[in-house]
Amino acid sequence: MVKRAAFAVPGDLETPTGGYAYDKRIIAELARMGWQIELVDVGEGFPFPSEAVRSNARARLLGAPDGCPIVVDGLALGALPEIASELANPLLALVHHPLALEWGLSPEQAESLRQSERLALACARGVVVTSPATAGIVARDYGVPMERVTVARPGNDPVPPARGSRGGAPHLLSVGAIVPRKGFDVLITALARLTDLEWRLTIAGDFTRAPVTAERLHADILRLGLSGRVAMPGAVSSERLAALYDSADLFVLASRFEGYGMAYAEALAHGLPVIGTRAGAVPDTIPSEAGLLVDTDDVAALADALRRAIIDPELRRRLSDAALAAARQLPTWPQSAQIFADALDALR
Repeated sequence: MVKRAAFAVPGDLETPTGGYAYDKRIIAELARMGWQIELVDVGEGFPFPSEAVRSNARARLLGAPDGCPIVVDGLALGALPEIASELANPLLALVHHPLALEWGLSPEQAESLRQSERLALACARGVVVTSPATAGIVARDYGVPMERVTVARPGNDPVPPARGSRGGAPHLLSVGAIVPRKGFDVLITALARLTDLEWRLTIAGDFTRAPVTAERLHADILRLGLSGRVAMPGAVSSERLAALYDSADLFVLASRFEGYGMAYAEALAHGLPVIGTRAGAVPDTIPSEAGLLVDTDDVAALADALRRAIIDPELRRRLSDAALAAARQLPTWPQSAQIFADALDALR
């Protein structure tokens, strides 16, 4: 018997973020396993959709074939509790990270999203999260019984170890959409303290998600005199991103929260030393021997960790060896998709 499921995402599946990359790969792996997946676009503007988008999302979700399980990406589901309560089809919620934990929200917006997502998750028969840390959050703060929660971490593709810059200034790489939660402002402020050292930084990430944040980041780089050291190519192709990882000597990301942090895991796969934060699920992914983690928004600690890694090639080598060892413990995409498929099967 052919297994069928609908998979609802807000907008374009090709959007260059970790969440969309996860959705796209899980859908592809499920199809490879023989699942018939119907992709449902519930529209743009989440988690604050217009009434027109809400109306369209309702029609599309309620139009799913009778009895067909529906996976709804949390970016949309958390904003649609009323529609979730109407669904007769078995609902599987996919939570990359709770909406209220996005950085830059007003207290009122955060509380509204927290209550909205709590109601929506109460309507789901099962919840898939991408890390044990997020599992704990949805159980503790959103009232989801742990027996309904499945952890399906992102998969990891085997890649060659990074060859690095091979001479010259160490190449630092940071990957993520230019949004407040990723802490690029903290990173740039920390690097401004290290102008006595040789280094160069590439930030690869979509500028369009939070234009005001991107404009401020550009202004900060110029104001701090770092424009000759920092490259910002924007969202890049997978081929270009692979080349950037290959040429990097060090990965750094000053996230304020991560539900998983796929860029961190990709850095491990390339054997890159990691400088990061103890934010959300990051410590789940980056073992202490593979990276230097500091508290969020701690500019001084981040600058100190970067200084240590930049000036000490032997430290980078030790962290690199540990990163490669840690990457071998990460799940493959087929393994992650099997866990996801089991969660779908449980709905049936």
